[in-house]
Amino acid sequence: MAKQRLSYVPLDQMDAAMRAEMERCQREGTPRPESSAVRAHVPACFWFFANSWRDIYRNGILDHAVKEICRLYVARSVQCEYCGNQRSVKATTSGALIEDHVKDLLNFEASKNYDDKQKAALSYAEAIVWHLNTDDAFWDRLYKHFSEDELVELGCMIGLTLGQQSWLRLLNIEHHQVLPGTEASMAPGYEDAQRLAATKSRADYWASRPAKAGNAETAAE
Repeated sequence: MAKQRLSYVPLDQMDAAMRAEMERCQREGTPRPESSAVRAHVPACFWFFANSWRDIYRNGILDHAVKEICRLYVARSVQCEYCGNQRSVKATTSGALIEDHVKDLLNFEASKNYDDKQKAALSYAEAIVWHLNTDDAFWDRLYKHFSEDELVELGCMIGLTLGQQSWLRLLNIEHHQVLPGTEASMAPGYEDAQRLAATKSRADYWASRPAKAGNAETAAE
């Protein structure tokens, strides 16, 4: 396993409020406890992400399932394995996210698994992640499906997760290392350390192929 670059702050070095948030991460997995334990080195960073994730990702005005597929699009694009191997319980338990559909994320325009609204949202994520130029037709497509407020929330969420996932990708942190024993928000095949290791060793593991810009070649399984 690659060397971990930033350490986890032990729970006994956190105050009561931070420990309570860590226990919520353990139960709900949004975010998972390892990434929170890294941010805990700087309490302002810990609470910046915890509060922002609560307000504009888990809650907010836009359909949560749309935000989840955009989060996963970012994870597949930047190849953040830590983030890409998670799923939103809120999206999966509602039936809004189907695991097989995740395989089509980087080729969403050609996929039959996404409707017009989802494809519009993913085109927004694509333009942000890959720094694509946009025109009136691009924005007309977005405004057909989303209000201005929704586009602000979605854009802010995509920007937040793009920055965090690009950073976490460098750290070589892994699941089931902090407050282990829970599978909250883990994707199928990653529910515990043993299954995670087995899935990541498969030849068709999603992160074993480089992602492509511009909705070209898929890097999914």
